[in-house]
Amino acid sequence: MTDRLFKWEKENEKDVPGEERSSRKPDMSVEIGRIGLKNPLVACSGTFSHGEEHSNFYDISVLGAVTTKSYSLKPRKGNPPPRICETPAGMLNSIGLQNDGIDVFIKSHLAQMKKDGAGIILSIFGKDSEEFKKVALRILDVKADIIAVELNLSCPNVEKDGTSFCAFPEEVKKVVDAVVSMLDIPVIAKLSPNHDNIIQSAEAAKQAGAEAISLINTAVGMAVDVETYRPLLGNITGGLSGPAIKPIALAKTYILARENILPVIGMGGIFDYRDVLEFMIAGASAVGLGTVNLIEYDAGEKILLDLEDYLVKKNINNIRHFTGRIRI
Repeated sequence: MTDRLFKWEKENEKDVPGEERSSRKPDMSVEIGRIGLKNPLVACSGTFSHGEEHSNFYDISVLGAVTTKSYSLKPRKGNPPPRICETPAGMLNSIGLQNDGIDVFIKSHLAQMKKDGAGIILSIFGKDSEEFKKVALRILDVKADIIAVELNLSCPNVEKDGTSFCAFPEEVKKVVDAVVSMLDIPVIAKLSPNHDNIIQSAEAAKQAGAEAISLINTAVGMAVDVETYRPLLGNITGGLSGPAIKPIALAKTYILARENILPVIGMGGIFDYRDVLEFMIAGASAVGLGTVNLIEYDAGEKILLDLEDYLVKKNINNIRHFTGRIRI
């Protein structure tokens, strides 16, 4: 374990008189490489759209950041329906990376996100490293409006027979390098739990210039209708998300964070403030809120308020107190 990750700071536990304690507002800010966030809550890609719907119910600018759905160079129709089904303690989806293409995001959705005051993390993907680079080229003119670019490395790589980029650390390095060479804003590499090489992939991403790792993406899953004998998803298999994958996500976060390669944005089954704290204690610098956004329209706001209340109750001055505090 590294001293940086697992140092115990006793000064945060000093007693404060009740009246002063109740009026004190804790520091919720975090830093992830060059990325500074007002708090550690990040809306995950694909679960929040661009925030338009959620902004009807609460001020989405209170979140640390909003990650867009993943954009490709050209529009994509996605997989055949049905594309979503519920499972015990989770959800399966097989959207197939449907999107309008990066040009539509730049010309339309970006303006609305700026109007809503969201900190924007732009998620992108491509069929090969050259397409990733072409998408990055489109971003050059609007990079001032974006705090980071997240690379969806679980998408199929046509140069490797459709196997995801995550399966090959050398491919991770190639893609990250292609995008970093085009942009001078922070790049986040998003990794999958479906391969046992997250440490090697994270090291490759760091060597290529990434500033953070986000994980986990969804785990491969499947469901079958016993009446029709047919898969419940049109694509047969899909990505499992929700509380069902939280133990997997937490373990992957811990395993990677203890290596101290890059800051980690942990995600997978986070539904309340205690889940957030678990991920941070395991080593995450920030966390992603995904499926919960589809269950509770104002989950982000509620979790943030609950976190602040918990810190005040425990007389903890800042949220960074929790990062890597796990006792082994």
